[in-house]
Parts: sequence; C-alpha cells; structure tokens
Amino acid sequence: MLRAAREELITDIWQLVSDDHKHRARVFLHRGNLTEARAAWEAAVADDRAADNRRDLSDSLGNLGNTCALMNDYQTAEQCYREVLDIQRVEGNVHAIAHTLVNLGNLHVGSDRPDKARPYYLEALDLLETLKDYRALGILHNNLALQESREREWETAVESFTRALDYHRMVGNEEGLAVTYSQMGKCFLDQSDLVRAERCLNNASEHYIKLGNEPAEAAVLRLLGTLYRTKGDLQAAVRCLESVLRIDITYNLLELTDDSRALDHLRSLSNPG
Repeated sequence: MLRAAREELITDIWQLVSDDHKHRARVFLHRGNLTEARAAWEAAVADDRAADNRRDLSDSLGNLGNTCALMNDYQTAEQCYREVLDIQRVEGNVHAIAHTLVNLGNLHVGSDRPDKARPYYLEALDLLETLKDYRALGILHNNLALQESREREWETAVESFTRALDYHRMVGNEEGLAVTYSQMGKCFLDQSDLVRAERCLNNASEHYIKLGNEPAEAAVLRLLGTLYRTKGDLQAAVRCLESVLRIDITYNLLELTDDSRALDHLRSLSNPG
C-alpha cells in the first residue's frame, strides 16, 4: 500500500514538473522564441515518459514536432509525429490520427518532398470523411489542390479547390474561403486563364475585406496587379498597387520597397511622356 502511494506521489510530481515545462514552452512560443520553446517541450516529453503518461506524451511530442517543423528541423519533427501516430493508433483515436497524418503530409511538402505527402493526405481524407469533419476536409482538399498545382495537374487541382470551397461554405469558414479563392486564382493565373483568375481573386479580396485582414488582401491585390498588367490594363494595375502600398505603409510590411518600385515602374509605363 505504501509502495503504491509512493508511486502515485512520484507520478504527481512528474506531472507538476511536466506542466511547468509545457507552460514555459507556450510562453516561449508566444514570444517567438523557438529555441527555448523546443527545449521546454523536450523537457516535457522526458517528464511524460518518466510518468508513463501516454496521452500527455502524445500531446507533448506533437507540440515538439510542431516547434521543430517551424525551425525547419523536418527530420526531428517527422520522428515526433510518427511516435505520436503510433500512440494514437494504439488508443484508436481516429480524429487525432487524421490530424497527425495531415501534419506528416504538410511536413513533406515543407521539406520539398510533395510526392511523399499525398499518401498521408489520402489516408487522412478517408478518415475525415468518415468523421464528417467538414472544416478539416476543406483545409485538406486545399492542401491537395496546392500540391496538384505544383505538379501542373490543373484540372485535378481545380476540382480539389472547388471541393475545398464547398466544405468551407458548409461550416462558414470565412478564412478558408478567402485563402482558397486566393490560391485558386493563382492557379488560374499560372494557366493564363485570366477570366477565372480575376473572378477568384476578386472573391478572395472581398472575403479578406470582410475579415479585416488587410495584409492578406495586399497579397491578393499584388496578384490582381500582375493580372491586369498581363491584360494590358495598366491603370487598373496601378490602382491595385496603390492600394497595396497604402497597406504596406500602414502595417510596415517587408514588401514595401519592392512594391514601391513596382508601382513607379507601372506609372512610368502608363504615362510614358
């Protein structure tokens, strides 16, 4: 009886220490200090192993994997996600499995191995459809569309973007609609399909205006500026870049210098005299 009580006390102590490391890790992440956040998550993982708490270990490993991915340490991130996946499969947590599979897919895309991402995405897709997780399905179809766009599988990419939009509408994901319309517009622009590109980019701009996300709206306006210049409508291109420059100045965006030069160049083309 005393032994059991002692073991329970030791477990409680490990839990308190682990919780302290996790709190510190979240604080460091909020401050953007990835090095310290990683060290804190590593300590939390060690504590959870010592406490033999598989569920907490899974969460700590997932957060450590996310932090390593942000630091471009894809190898360590993959090791973390794979161990998380092993734990989740044993526990039979289908929803968690699906999201870890998506993380693994995203990791391969981030490390320039998109061909290895697709199997993870497709396995996650089957699980999420069974779970009817429409929000996650919208994001996942968008990820698939981006991969297909990179491989210049235009028709398949458009189908995936369209499915993503359908799911975003089902759950009212305004941010998802804005992002997908923007990326779909870029997909059409890359194909020189200017009519559909303009339609998508205008939709994206409207959604970002509704969200009040001006920096994201600026990114869309840059694409519209490129589109109008391609069409030969220099005045419309200038108006887009003028709006972009206003946003650059308001938010002190890094693109300010490049956008200012691009606007000056457009003005010189539209007023050659």
